[in-house]
Amino acid sequence: MVFLTFPLVSSNLFSSFEFHAVSVTSPIKVFIIVIYRPSGPLGDFLEEMDTLLSVFPSDSTPLMVLGDFNLPSDKLQSSGLLALLNYSPCPSTAALPHTNSATDTLLSSLSSTMDLLCPLSTICRKNSSTAPWLSDVLRNNRRELRSAARKWKKSKLVTDLISYRMLLSKFSLDVTSAKTSFYKEKLETSAQYPRKLHNIFSSLLNPPAPPSPSSLTAEDFATFYTEKIERICQTFMSLPTSSTSHSQHSTTPSLMQLSTVAAEEVLQITRPCNPTTCPLDPIPSAMLQTISPDLLPFITTVINGSLTSGHVTTVFKKARVIPILKKPALDPSDNSNYRPVSLLSFLSKILDCVVCNQLSDYLMQNNLHDPNQSGFKAAHSTETALLAVTEKLLAARSAKLSSVLILLDLSAAFDTVSHKTLLSTLRSLGICGTAWEWFASYLAGRSYQ
Repeated sequence: MVFLTFPLVSSNLFSSFEFHAVSVTSPIKVFIIVIYRPSGPLGDFLEEMDTLLSVFPSDSTPLMVLGDFNLPSDKLQSSGLLALLNYSPCPSTAALPHTNSATDTLLSSLSSTMDLLCPLSTICRKNSSTAPWLSDVLRNNRRELRSAARKWKKSKLVTDLISYRMLLSKFSLDVTSAKTSFYKEKLETSAQYPRKLHNIFSSLLNPPAPPSPSSLTAEDFATFYTEKIERICQTFMSLPTSSTSHSQHSTTPSLMQLSTVAAEEVLQITRPCNPTTCPLDPIPSAMLQTISPDLLPFITTVINGSLTSGHVTTVFKKARVIPILKKPALDPSDNSNYRPVSLLSFLSKILDCVVCNQLSDYLMQNNLHDPNQSGFKAAHSTETALLAVTEKLLAARSAKLSSVLILLDLSAAFDTVSHKTLLSTLRSLGICGTAWEWFASYLAGRSYQ
């Protein structure tokens, strides 16, 4: 093995890092750069790094960059993430021929940048969760309060007791004020989102009980849910088939192609979304919302590629299933007491919202909604259905008529929907062409972990 110093550039040209470059000529030719960057802000590191790499030949000779980069990872900033994204050699998603390729390129770039900025590490988690309203000032006041308490317990002087009580009274008032300000701001920012308001009030008035330990494994849950759905579907096979036809009438309008969306529409959908993050996301959803204006061209390209091709990329059809106990008092060792919740990636939910908006507009404009539908319909909810049923019962009683109310609760209703019937219903509503192919692709080949 032969090492030769690479003399094209002097290490004195760069102030943000030190390096040593060598060229290995045997048994294979390869360039190796060893870098040391002192800890601290990035500064001019990326620009100087780009200058260093630009002097190396752009032929097929491999280039290895090693060293200690000391990238700041104590508090991830979106500006640093954007800088690394702009620096990373990510090809344009617009130049990629297939939706899968464009999506994989975007997700891999986000994931690799996240790994570079915040490498995976093991930490010791404290049992008690930090209160979100607890500021640095309150922490300092709490330390002073505890110090005063220790001083009084040690001295037993009246003056120390008075000092401790004064600090305790002041700390209590400061905590109350901090809590009030925190939740007031949280309620004001969530005023337009009923679900967020409901979650806030539920956490304050009915805090969730700690989860009970369970010996069930992921294989136990998967086997139970799979067998449950198979048993329900087998009962459907013994029922008489319906003769209802889902053929499209000649007067029914049609939706042949889903419309492409502008970047502004994608941004309007992304911003108000609840930033829930699941293991399938390459970066935290809250950070994606923060930097979404800079990533809009790439996200919009991926979404429009899916809409125009009628194809949903495979990675968007994966889900992480989490079993949630239906009620805190139920037995945690019984599989039937759990409800499976599918967690989807944040970008796939943005695509879902785009298509849902277009489908809802089409059904609304052409008056194709079922008049009896209440759920999953704008300006309709369970309260709407309850009011409608109550009004009909009261009207029947006023007319001195008898009423019979039959309530039907379907087990695993959403999990047992026939995809064939669903696609046939969409076709009868005028969904055809590439638009119908998109829904068929969305339902096919889905998987879970």
